[in-house]
Amino acid sequence: MRSSLAPTFPTSAPARGGSERVTAVGMPLDDDPLVLPGAWTPPARPPLPIVAAVVPVVGAVGLWLVTGSIYSLWFALLGPLIAGATMLDAARAARRDGRRARAEADRTRAVVAAAVADRHDAERAQLWARHPDVARLVSRDGDIWRAGRVMSLVVGEGESASAVRVSGGEGDSDAVDLRRRAARVDGVPVTVPISAGVAVVGPETLAVAVQRALVLQACLAIPPGELRIVGPLAPGSDWAQVLPHREARSGTGLAVLGPGDLVPADADVVIARCRPGDPVPPRCGAVLTVSSPGRARLEHAGTVASVRVEAVAHPQADGIAAALAARAERSLGLVRGGGDPVALGPLLAQSLPAAGGLAVVIGVAGADPVVVDLVADGPHAVVAGVTGAGKSELLITWILALCGTYSTEEVTFLLADFKGGTAFDPLAGVPHVTGVITDLDGAGARRAIESLRAELRRREATIAAAGARDIVDPRVPLSRLVVVVDEFAALLADHPELHGLFADVAARGRALGIHLILGTQRAAGVIRDNLLANCPLRVSLRVTDRADSRALLGSDDAALLPGGVAGRGTAFVRRAGDAAPQQVRIALSGPDDVARAVGRGGSAVPERPWLPALPAEVTIAELAARADSDDRDGPPRSGAALIGLADEPERQRQPVLSLAPGDRALLVLGGPRSGVSNTLDVIEAQGSGAVVRVPAHPEGAWDALAALHDRPPRAGAVVLLDDLDALAQRMPPEYAQSVLERVEGLVRRAGDDGVLVVAGAHRLTGAVSRIADLFPRRLLLPFATRLDHASAGGEASAFQASAPPGRGRLDGSTVQIALAPPVGRTAAAEDPSWTPMSSLTGVVARRSPRFRRALAAWEEHGVRVLAVDEYLADPASVAAGRVAVVGEPDDWQRQWRLLADVRGDHDLVVDTSCASELRVLAGYRGVPPYCDPGRARAWLMSAGADPVRIVLPDADVRPNRRDDALTSPDRST
Repeated sequence: MRSSLAPTFPTSAPARGGSERVTAVGMPLDDDPLVLPGAWTPPARPPLPIVAAVVPVVGAVGLWLVTGSIYSLWFALLGPLIAGATMLDAARAARRDGRRARAEADRTRAVVAAAVADRHDAERAQLWARHPDVARLVSRDGDIWRAGRVMSLVVGEGESASAVRVSGGEGDSDAVDLRRRAARVDGVPVTVPISAGVAVVGPETLAVAVQRALVLQACLAIPPGELRIVGPLAPGSDWAQVLPHREARSGTGLAVLGPGDLVPADADVVIARCRPGDPVPPRCGAVLTVSSPGRARLEHAGTVASVRVEAVAHPQADGIAAALAARAERSLGLVRGGGDPVALGPLLAQSLPAAGGLAVVIGVAGADPVVVDLVADGPHAVVAGVTGAGKSELLITWILALCGTYSTEEVTFLLADFKGGTAFDPLAGVPHVTGVITDLDGAGARRAIESLRAELRRREATIAAAGARDIVDPRVPLSRLVVVVDEFAALLADHPELHGLFADVAARGRALGIHLILGTQRAAGVIRDNLLANCPLRVSLRVTDRADSRALLGSDDAALLPGGVAGRGTAFVRRAGDAAPQQVRIALSGPDDVARAVGRGGSAVPERPWLPALPAEVTIAELAARADSDDRDGPPRSGAALIGLADEPERQRQPVLSLAPGDRALLVLGGPRSGVSNTLDVIEAQGSGAVVRVPAHPEGAWDALAALHDRPPRAGAVVLLDDLDALAQRMPPEYAQSVLERVEGLVRRAGDDGVLVVAGAHRLTGAVSRIADLFPRRLLLPFATRLDHASAGGEASAFQASAPPGRGRLDGSTVQIALAPPVGRTAAAEDPSWTPMSSLTGVVARRSPRFRRALAAWEEHGVRVLAVDEYLADPASVAAGRVAVVGEPDDWQRQWRLLADVRGDHDLVVDTSCASELRVLAGYRGVPPYCDPGRARAWLMSAGADPVRIVLPDADVRPNRRDDALTSPDRST
């Protein structure tokens, strides 16, 4: 059917080469390569055939010698004759090949030139089909208001780069010219983005006609509701007042300006007219200077192009505008302005509730009320509509109609608002509504919706206990539950894994009495086929894509609804048995309808389909009380420590979490102030003496882990190790590796020893990540960023940026760890300082103020301090009392015999400043006990035993000797 717009428009600038026979919209162009032959190159001149010339001469001489006849010498002339003939034949062949090559090149160029012309025609037709001007828009009815069109304006017809490429023809001047012509195509639309805006400069009569063409082109391509004309119209643009875009209340704002007009504040796009020399208005990125319809200059984005413009006369513009207005009213069946609102209250007063169903009035078709029954027409429904079409109002009307018709014993609601959290505010006091979930709830929204799994199981158990098959049986004491989701696409964008849950609810909801009403801006590509197939009740307000309308209604009706006030509140309803969708004017609700719903609630308090969220804080005493009252999982395990609550919305319960030695090992990970140390404190607070807490101090941690390595704890014990990652980082690599190996061995033996190992860490770095894999269970507490959470092994979707301390994930469930009671820990007592007690003690140390203080303290306790050289000078003179022989590593290595004697039979003390020489001097191959750097520490080896850590006296005592024992007599200080 040809458009009624076509007869009103005799185009003033017909397109060149726009053959309609070549391609359709979207059809790919022929991209087979076009190759030209290279220029013919004559072959090289053949060499003189010397052998062919000499052989006849030799033969003639031979005949003469044999026969003696002088006539035989005439054969010698054949040689030069054959050579000359060969040269002439080669030249003739070269000329023949040249003629053939030039003829073949001419034929190939002609074929390629024809192919280039055909491809240019196809390319030109495709470009015009993609970017039609006014003439083409009015000549093809399907192009008007076509969805998915590129938002651009055709400012004229000109030349552009072509996708056609020709290769070959090297050395051929004609081929070079053909390649140049193939690279450019003329007679194609020259476009600019509509958002750039256009300023038309030129003589008034011509500029006005070109401006009309640009404005009409935008209004023919973009439907009202997506485009609206704002602000005062330019002089001479009164024809635009008739356009339906003038009354649209939504969409991109288009301003039509005359010379000197100001740009309206709500204008997004500007098509202005300027006099030559006037400044270009704001928001006009393209300047079109016209001197005649066949000659204009376009300046845009730093480029200049020559174009032929399209112009529309005033009578033609009036006809097109009137035809567009008539098209809007005829296609949409609406009165301009949308008609009077329809109130919900009078419609509900005329309807009676249907037994066993959920039939209510939601609007009118003409003067007749339109009834939809979620049970008979459903059991599930999809409501589609773009922003501003009235989708939220429709959902509220539907909910209030059901609440005002049925009691809480018959129907209850779970509402989910994922477009800001305020759409369902008018329903806050309606007793039928068990809860409202919003996108502001974060993980709480996902948790509440996952509770529907538990609701499915509860309803199945209730129906089975009543001996019924479905909820229709009067013996089943269940009300119907309607789950309404506004912006279903946003819900799936935040939680894509919930699509499977909704598909499950849709498949089993009819028998269990659970119904879905899913609101979305788009249906195609958002709601999968398995879910859409279970939603036979379809309601569609205005949509922008015809594919969405066809997916729901089977027709394009919803895509043809106007935007703004004209189409707001108008929808198409299609039930499973309808042959065609029914156009409905949706009723509007008010405060009286809310009051009616509140009064219809009844005495039954609806059961909430999900449990409250986990508390932000819980104490050990509260856990104990809940564990005593909840025995669904059997009696508590022996020796178990209660650590928190688990959230299982899919089972509608929050069981108490406990840890027992049989659990083997638990790794607690979390960021700063997340509750990692608190988790270990909770377990320690419930220990009965069988708790071994590894100190956080490196020296204490080393000693505790060494003791656990040498003597494993008894069965039933709990080993707590906090800040595992920090402990490894505070030690040198050699000690860190040894510590981690001991922790690894402890975790590996935990199951066989009947021991529970609980370790805490903030990051999985280095070797700690290897040990982390040995822990069979992992508790993830809050992290600062999603990246840290994922690096610790957590699911990115489970990250909660605002989670309280102690909120974490364990075994796939959200948990809240209890608060530990205040623990009054006393600081670890410092080991007493060590003083030599044997008759001879060898001391290896470097000179330092700290060690001088230690030597002075020893002297105060009666120990005689001698340098190595002093002792060797007269060993017999020091046979009585306690003697400390002091020297640097080099001094002892020079006196190897004395070192061996002291190391084997006496005490040898090595200061931590000589740690690198310990293995050489003491002959020890292991790792000595860890000593904090910079503190008064040393290692003691008694009679060849393994080194032990000792504390050196560090009192501020000045030595009373005339020189330091570490200073030899010839180096006195």
